[in-house]
Amino acid sequence: MTTLATLVLAEHDNQTIKGATLHAVTAARQIGGVVHVLIAGGQARGAAEQAAAIAGVDKVLLADAPQLAEGLAENVEATVLRIVQDPARQYTHIVAPATAYGKNIAPRIAAKLDVAQISDITAVDGPDTFERPIYAGNAIATVQSADSVKVITVRATAFDAAATAGGNAAIEDVEAAPEAGVSRFINREITKLDRPELTSAQVIVSGGRGLGSGESYAKVLEPLADKLNAALGASRAAVDAGFVPNDYQVGQTGKIVAPQLYIAVGISGAIQHLAGMKDSKVIVAINKDPEAPIFGVADYGLVGDLFTLVPELIAALD
Repeated sequence: MTTLATLVLAEHDNQTIKGATLHAVTAARQIGGVVHVLIAGGQARGAAEQAAAIAGVDKVLLADAPQLAEGLAENVEATVLRIVQDPARQYTHIVAPATAYGKNIAPRIAAKLDVAQISDITAVDGPDTFERPIYAGNAIATVQSADSVKVITVRATAFDAAATAGGNAAIEDVEAAPEAGVSRFINREITKLDRPELTSAQVIVSGGRGLGSGESYAKVLEPLADKLNAALGASRAAVDAGFVPNDYQVGQTGKIVAPQLYIAVGISGAIQHLAGMKDSKVIVAINKDPEAPIFGVADYGLVGDLFTLVPELIAALD
């Protein structure tokens, strides 16, 4: 019988572990066997120490090299392949969070290993059997893989986060692959937020095309978000209309979220938007159209003019 061993590709900024990695570790634990976490970065000992403290992690592999510092996918992929193709390691699963980071690297690894990637899993039914949403979340496919190495991305909202304390894993230094030479880091523009980050927020206030303009979006939604200490989101229609930047977008082609409270303002509820937020614990919809699809998933609905109802809601919260 094959001994199960999973390598989790950690998303990090060289000093701290990103939250999506904790959910990927939980999925890896459910697969069974040993769980190792790879920190591929530059001067990333801090991130490795954080990973070693995560409950359920058996070992941390630290590949520390200048060519890995910026997380270029080609360099990380080459380092992962060097590790998993080492006959002494025998990994049966490679797991990454289904974030921009994981989605950039995992398909490259699967292609080089000549295996099928299993994307965006929401449940582990066994070491070779997984569930994943299809048709924008309207159906769940059960996928069984006979590949010797299974490359998997994990939908963070479907798994609890592993505890950040309680682990005491050893840190093993591993050699990084040489610079691939096919891509080059130019610069990074980091958005500084005065409110919670969208994918980790407990409360999200989202706006849609019904707000009419970027000015109305800010005027109507920001006071409500401030009152609730909430993150701000948007539908694809609002992003396409230029109301807000695309990193606000919630949906199948945006960010997948599952906060404790999701307030949808002026969002009709297109299927691609619902796919990104319908797992929220409590959904509140405000829309003037009583037939809007968003009311089909909402726990609470307010039918009326959002320009009247939202200020009334803010006043009621005082």
